[in-house]
Amino acid sequence: MVWWLQETRLITKNIIMHNERTVAVLNDLLNITNDRIKGFARVEDKVWDTYSPLKGDYDQMVAQSQVMKAELVKLITERGGNPDDSGTTAGAIHRGWIDVKNSFSGDKTEATLENVVFGEEAAIDAYQDALDSGDLCPESSRVVSDQLHHLKSSYNKFNNLNELKN
Repeated sequence: MVWWLQETRLITKNIIMHNERTVAVLNDLLNITNDRIKGFARVEDKVWDTYSPLKGDYDQMVAQSQVMKAELVKLITERGGNPDDSGTTAGAIHRGWIDVKNSFSGDKTEATLENVVFGEEAAIDAYQDALDSGDLCPESSRVVSDQLHHLKSSYNKFNNLNELKN
């Protein structure tokens, strides 16, 4: 009987530790999603004068980011975690660098959209790393995999900027 209690405690401890790792990974992805939302807010409307075919895709990407955020918050709270609604330090530094770079750039619209592509690449890498980590529970893996699919889709739409000009 003692061995059974010890085994039960060990299993319970492993479940709790895995749940904590899941919450930590989901919070990292939430921070990245918040970085994306903050970055999208910096894209100026004049960009769409040159890249008007992308405006609808961009609006969809912004809306999808809000959905992704809500899904991540739900997963975190369902697992007893507290959503970390901040962004990453790297994201803040990147946005600051974009501001500096754009102040010296001759073509701010193209540079702005190149930064969107760069940000999507970073998000794709982070999402793939989260899936590869083995730290996500099955439901979280499914949601993160779906979100990764959306990230890759938006990335593909913005990746070939020269083909997209009016």
